[in-house]
Amino acid sequence: MRGGEAAIVDTGTFGSAGSSEAALTTVGLGCDAVGHVIVTHSHGDHVGSLPDVLGRVSDATAYARAGDIARITSPRPLVSVGDGDRVFGLDIIETPGHISVIDAAGGLLLAGDALNGSGSGSAGPNPRFTPDIAQANDSLRKLATHSFETAIFGHADPVEGNASALIATLAAGL
Repeated sequence: MRGGEAAIVDTGTFGSAGSSEAALTTVGLGCDAVGHVIVTHSHGDHVGSLPDVLGRVSDATAYARAGDIARITSPRPLVSVGDGDRVFGLDIIETPGHISVIDAAGGLLLAGDALNGSGSGSAGPNPRFTPDIAQANDSLRKLATHSFETAIFGHADPVEGNASALIATLAAGL
């Protein structure tokens, strides 16, 4: 959220669009404040509610990795984003089969499935969600070069506080 405008990263499973709307309400915004919807990859648990969310945020632009666009059901065209692009002040980092999103101003990494949480830490890439673990480990090293306080994963609890140091340590151990 910046200046009364918001971005949504990933829409969740089919039927979960109400959760995004409820989260907006919690911070005092409505669907009309959403100008951007970014999906990290084409798995149904990340894009299942995209059609419903885009129906609720009718003026928002939707973004996805070029390699995922053909596999995503969307009521309107998706804008292709990749490594080094910026959307709404958010940095797009291409990771294998995914994109991750970094909000440098907010100290936040939204990793999608590029990394996974484990208890109060990160377990790194999960072979169930990426076909090439060596490439996924390269992406872990890439994410470890960025600075963020909080990391949010597609699966498991977030890491809050000094998350980039934790991920850098994980990458150094590869």
